[in-house]
Parts: sequence; structure tokens; C-alpha cells
Amino acid sequence: MDRQNTRIAIGIIVAICLIAALCFWPIGPAEADSGHRPVMGTFARVVAVAPDTKTANRCIEAAFAQIYKVDQLMSDYKDDSEISQVNRDAFKRAVKISKSTYEVLQKAVQFSKLSAGAFDVTVGPLVQLWRSASEANSVPTDTELQDARSKVGYEKLILDANEMSVRFVVDGMKLDLGGIAKGYAIDKAVEAMKKSGALGAMVDIGGDIRCFGTPSKGKSQWLIGVQDPSKARDGLDPGTSSLVLRLKDAAIATSGNYRRFALIKGIKYTHIISRKTAAGAEGLSSVTVISEKALDADALATAVTVMGAEKGLTLVEKTPQTEAILITSPPEQKFIRTSGAEKYTKY
Repeated sequence: MDRQNTRIAIGIIVAICLIAALCFWPIGPAEADSGHRPVMGTFARVVAVAPDTKTANRCIEAAFAQIYKVDQLMSDYKDDSEISQVNRDAFKRAVKISKSTYEVLQKAVQFSKLSAGAFDVTVGPLVQLWRSASEANSVPTDTELQDARSKVGYEKLILDANEMSVRFVVDGMKLDLGGIAKGYAIDKAVEAMKKSGALGAMVDIGGDIRCFGTPSKGKSQWLIGVQDPSKARDGLDPGTSSLVLRLKDAAIATSGNYRRFALIKGIKYTHIISRKTAAGAEGLSSVTVISEKALDADALATAVTVMGAEKGLTLVEKTPQTEAILITSPPEQKFIRTSGAEKYTKY
């Protein structure tokens, strides 16, 4: 073979190798989707974007490990959880708790003070009373409501940072972390995913969501739908979105009376309880809060639901890097937004 033919042959071989390499070389980051998994009394879904599929799947499992851990510590439905132990014993003695549970209770007290008790982690006796009322199909009596309300108040919760313990001042007090634990679990899941190599992710627990980094499917931002309360459906069916939010590195939490409620003699009573009235909060069908962390968004969404539109919006406007979108109750169902919420809206 002469020199020219040798060069041609080498060129052909190099071209073939390049084509083969391009066929097997990954184009862009890989993605993995966990699908919906039951946890924390609802369903969780995690989407991971990573350099490769193996890493993406590893990030998803790291996220769920954190979510399951928080559920085990903070669910009042589990008899062996830390919160259940606190609820049983904290009036009789100081109960030592994990760093995670203590951290959540500290944040809960901060938001309780910030919202003047609209968010209150000690609302457990009232929540339990309304659960029992739903099962019995009978509205609680005034005496029952007054008795339960006397056991509520974050001021009656004693936290000891040195001993990492919690104690109740009043017998019968009960913690309910339903308005903050999901947000905390999401934040811990995000931390775990970042450490495991995720380039971006979305963590969703029951509609509370946090996104960061590279969005899925080549989009420039994460697109999150906010459900239309009037067209909500059961189960995992998302129903119809009333608007779509564009998020980059942010969290949202939505509180509403259209999915979870107590049904007593054909009347719906929202599960979000006001310690002031000892009954479900009224006036707003949906409250969506956008913040940097899911814990903050979760607690504030509950607080604003209880406070109502005027006081709730005032609170959010005073909170740095936080916005809110409110939907009033039927028949109006009017949208009310904070001053900076418009930048997250996609039409």
C-alpha cells in the first residue's frame, strides 16, 4: 500500500472511531425520576439531574433516606417516633430529642413568635379533637373546644439547648409538626442530593416543593403548577393548574382547604386550625408561599392561611426574599399577590 492510500485508510479509521465515540458519549446530563412514593401521610417525588444515570439514582435514594428519617422522628401517627414520645412524657419530665427534632422545634417557635401564634406547633390537642369529631361525625362542643384550647400555646413549650430537651408546662399538650416537618424534610433531602453529586433537582412532598440547579428536560427553569382549588381532584391527579410558577433555586409550599378537611354532617372543616378560634381557618382557599427554603415556605403558608389575606400579606412583605400568592374562598376566588410575586408567574 502506498503512502497516500495509508493516509486515507488511517483517516477512515479515525472517522469511524469518532462516530462510534459520539454514539456512546452522553449528550448532556442524565435525569432520573423516583415516581410517587408514600411517606409522611402523603406522596413524595424526587427528580434528579446529574452527570450520569447512576449518580442521579444515587441522589434520589439519598434524598429519600432523609425524608424517611424525618418521618420516623416527627410523625405523630407513629407510636415510636420522637414526637410521640414527647407528647406522652414531656409534661412529666424533660424529654431528650435528636438534633434534627430540636432544630425544627426551634424554628417552629421562631415562626410562632413571628406570626403572633397564627402558626403554633402546639396546636396538637385541637387537631386531635377535630380528627375525633370527624370520626364521630359530630362537631366538638364548646366545652371540648375550650378544654383543648387551654392546652395550646407555644409559650408553654420549654426548650433546653444545653440538654437538647423539651418539656411541657401544661398536662395534655401535644406537638403537631404537620405545618413544618415536610418543609424540613425537603431541605434535608436537597442537602443530601447536593452532597451526592446532583447538578439539579426537584423534591416534592405533598405539594411542598424545592428546586435547585439544572432544570429537567433542558428547560431554563423549573416549572411548577399551582392547583386550581375549584378543580382539585382526589389522589395523585393534579387536577387543573390555576397558574404556573418559574423557579430556579427556590421553594414553594401551598396550604389549602380543598384536599384535606374534616367532613362532619356533610360540612367541610379545614384541617388548618387556628388556636385563637379553636376551629379551621376560613377566608382563603389556597395560600402559596415562595421562599429560599422549604421549611420557611411551609410554616409561612400555614401562618398566612390562619392570619387571613390582609395580615398574612403584611407578614410576607416584611419577610426577606419571600413572596405569596393567595386565592380567596368561593364564590370570588380572587388572586392576591405580594409585590414581587409576579416575577415567578408564567402565562
